[in-house]
Amino acid sequence: MNLTLSVVSLLAAAAISAVLLLWLRPWLARYALAKPNARSSHRVPTPQGGGIAVVAATTIVVAAAGVFFAKQFVGDAGGLAVVFASAIGLALVGVTDDLRPLDAIPRLLLQTLAVAAVSATLPVEMRFVPAVPWWFDRALLLIGGVWLVNVVNFMDGIDWMTVAEIVPATAALGLFGLMGLLPPEAGLVGLALCGAMIGFAPFNRPVAQIFLGDVGSLPIGLLLGWLLALLAGGGHFAAAALLPLYYLADATITLMRRLVNGEVVTQAHRSHFYQRALDVGFSVNQVVARVFALNVALGLLALLTVRSGSALLDAAAFVIGLVLVALLLGDLSRARRK
Repeated sequence: MNLTLSVVSLLAAAAISAVLLLWLRPWLARYALAKPNARSSHRVPTPQGGGIAVVAATTIVVAAAGVFFAKQFVGDAGGLAVVFASAIGLALVGVTDDLRPLDAIPRLLLQTLAVAAVSATLPVEMRFVPAVPWWFDRALLLIGGVWLVNVVNFMDGIDWMTVAEIVPATAALGLFGLMGLLPPEAGLVGLALCGAMIGFAPFNRPVAQIFLGDVGSLPIGLLLGWLLALLAGGGHFAAAALLPLYYLADATITLMRRLVNGEVVTQAHRSHFYQRALDVGFSVNQVVARVFALNVALGLLALLTVRSGSALLDAAAFVIGLVLVALLLGDLSRARRK
């Protein structure tokens, strides 16, 4: 990947995202207002649907690069088209759900179709768990992809949370693209998505002027999953596991805890670690600052693994990542002194 064009793509995505948000905000305030309820972390009605700008900016930048710089950026144009068609399809599911909530089953089926379509673009020879049959390997990928899409959606519950997760993760993935560890088009998508989220960040800073909405969180989860699958399938499984580790830990532990408690897991709730932290005295800024710092650390650990080529160092880095995540989850569970 060309460094100059990569930086331009990131900055262009940020600018397009910000301009679109300025244009969309009055319309979203009229037609897509999220009103506070017992499970909300916001106190005043706030427009949702900022993900429209994030997805549009990412798509515009990648499409423009594909038209004008195809030789530098795009290797598998057909596969990339399927990925973005699936992401846009999930965005449409999300905007429908934002305006009129969908039942869990049709929503899950549509997510599964989108993940299956994206999985079909991966090379047939790419394996993630070589010890199991190919069909079982792809079934695990499908389940993991659907779970990640939902994790990103579940964790988008307070101002700047998705920014604190996605910006460090996609910045790392963009860097890996520049290092030749991802296909050029994948590195470009990582940088464009990172830029689009940076453009969204000022509008979502506490107290947020606009929320991402399902129209953003669902396709962002899909694109992130595709990038991580390519990274893992390219022989960097530890790095791919480290980048989303906090999100996966918080969401998975919360789901298991709710199942054990006999709760209806399809119902909205306020029991994620980051949500409970607000109830025990943390401010939103304190939570997202800790999450951002952790994700930067996980990105550095991921970089260490891709540079080392050592299975032992990969394992050590992953264990360190787990310890850091556990420390943060423990910290978020403790009440703060007033």
